[in-house]
Amino acid sequence: MEAAGTLERGLAVLRVLADDPGRPMAATGLVRATGLARSAVDRVLATLTHLGYLRLDGREVRLAPRLMELGEAYLAGGGLRDALSPPAARLAEELDESVSLAVPDGEGVRFIAQFTRRRTMSVAFRVGDLLPVGRCAAGLALLDPAAPWAVDDQLVEPGLVAVAVPVRDPDGRAVGAVSVVSHTSRHTADGLRAHALPRLRATVTEMETALARPPLSAHRNEGSDGGPAGGVDRSRVAKQELGAGYLQSLARGLAVMVALGRPGGATLADASRATGQPRATVRRAVQALERLGYVAARGTRFVLLPKVLELGYAHLSGLPFRAVVQPHLNDLVARVHESASVAVLSGEDIVYLARRPTRRIMSVDITVGTRFPAYATSMGRVLLADLPEERLDAIAVKPLSSHTIATTAELKTVVRQVAADGYALVDQELEEGVRSLAVPIRDGSGRVVAAVNVATHASRATPADLVRDILPELRETAARMAADLASVHGPAWNGDLREVVRLGR
Repeated sequence: MEAAGTLERGLAVLRVLADDPGRPMAATGLVRATGLARSAVDRVLATLTHLGYLRLDGREVRLAPRLMELGEAYLAGGGLRDALSPPAARLAEELDESVSLAVPDGEGVRFIAQFTRRRTMSVAFRVGDLLPVGRCAAGLALLDPAAPWAVDDQLVEPGLVAVAVPVRDPDGRAVGAVSVVSHTSRHTADGLRAHALPRLRATVTEMETALARPPLSAHRNEGSDGGPAGGVDRSRVAKQELGAGYLQSLARGLAVMVALGRPGGATLADASRATGQPRATVRRAVQALERLGYVAARGTRFVLLPKVLELGYAHLSGLPFRAVVQPHLNDLVARVHESASVAVLSGEDIVYLARRPTRRIMSVDITVGTRFPAYATSMGRVLLADLPEERLDAIAVKPLSSHTIATTAELKTVVRQVAADGYALVDQELEEGVRSLAVPIRDGSGRVVAAVNVATHASRATPADLVRDILPELRETAARMAADLASVHGPAWNGDLREVVRLGR
């Protein structure tokens, strides 16, 4: 059971970090909190950092967005979020109130989706948060599933009221609850029930109809040998590269957890094929995950349970834009020893949302919130290159230095070249002596949502130097930022400008 023990130790470290993710935690603190030996903690941290689940910031350890793939495995495999979210979103729009989806988890209920309204007094629940079953409308609805609805009249917090209705699967089991949540400045508890309950019940009927439909993808047939047929056991290569500091059994166990995140769960053979691990190795990991309450058997299949969301999902899903990209900026500056920034387009300007200056006697002095004309900056041209060409016709170009392009026609020519090259280099057009190089940050659909650049003084690097030495580093950084943004906001996040600027503040 050594492999299972290693997986349990790794998850114990993640739970401690997720319990209070805002509090800096070093290895010594984890030793005290977990009771593990320092050598065991060091190896766990090295493995989780290699997997991208943690980031080391000096001596402190922080959760990284990629850790959300564990919670996403549960949310995608459970099927409730994807099936129930569209009608829940419509309900929030129709009622102009926040709507939540929650599922039972031990003696509490855990939120799996939120559709909030933007108000000064807004609901602060996050996906992954756990509330006591007797202290919220969703919990009360699930505590007595025979009741047609339940009301929370300021049980969780003064001023908060909610009404909830249970959602049943085709077998009649209450598998979740939908809540409409408001504030006493808008409704009393009775007033909210009168306002929301008729439409809420109709929405639950729609949800239950959706749950009665067969899943879109059928399960693959289980193989007879259970051996690897499609997946690759990447932990084997990592072990060879990193040696004794890498806990292969921990990496394998977490890979099994992700592999179980499929509609209806997965058999041992399914997980073996997906991970490239022997069935016996998969079985040991599943047994450990069952003991810890993260997995349950459903016949020959194993499904992830809502408890998986306790592994940092709520904290990470609430990260603002700047918090996601800033660590990558810090790493970039440490490698290239020049200042770096992230910006988005706002009208005809760029707005800086994140920045890491380098420490030099002569440096580029820019702060978060600074605005510059997009046409004269490298990040601006990267962002303009993703716009329809007719949008460029409205941009008034005026010289900011002796090097600035002079006309809109020149801008259009330059922007077309930027789109073809995939990067923009601006040589002293914004200000004499400042050179900068930028690349786009794209969402899952390929749309440019932001740009990242490196800026330097012209005396330190020629344009050719920037392209040769800095461009590969910039592209790698942009790819890592895009991956983390996809983890936090979803792969289909389209980078709506107002939302990006709001999150970045």
